[in-house]
Amino acid sequence: MTDTLNLSRNPHGRVVLRLEDGTEHVGVTPVRAFPIAAPAEGLSLVGADGHELAWVPHLDRLGAAARALIEDELAAREFVPTIARIRSVSSFSTPSTWQVDTDRGPAQLVLKGEEDIRRLGGRTHLLIAATDGLQFRVPDVTALDRHSRKLLERFL
Repeated sequence: MTDTLNLSRNPHGRVVLRLEDGTEHVGVTPVRAFPIAAPAEGLSLVGADGHELAWVPHLDRLGAAARALIEDELAAREFVPTIARIRSVSSFSTPSTWQVDTDRGPAQLVLKGEEDIRRLGGRTHLLIAATDGLQFRVPDVTALDRHSRKLLERFL
């Protein structure tokens, strides 16, 4: 089953949602309800005034054009690099500076405290909050190389 959603971009690149009653809303922003636990489920389309205009229960049930537009908007809005390797940490006490390799390239993060490492949906999925507000994720600790796991275990 494919849900229909009339979404497009105007000449200025802003998302336009046309509702069934014919009204158009310019500057629509997609917002995930559960960005980490269920990123493809529960998505709100919010108008420029901050009010919800439409609810999308499952992103994968949308038509290809609407899904691609929403995914493009989400990719531009959400930036959560995935840590592939921990190269070094400055100290095993906090705060500490970490040198990491991510899916977006090398990065440096400062970990303020162990409480800034949160386990999500089980024991192997982590979300790490750096002091600058940027979030890093580790989808599966067991998939990291041995050196990275050893460094990470010191903080868990």
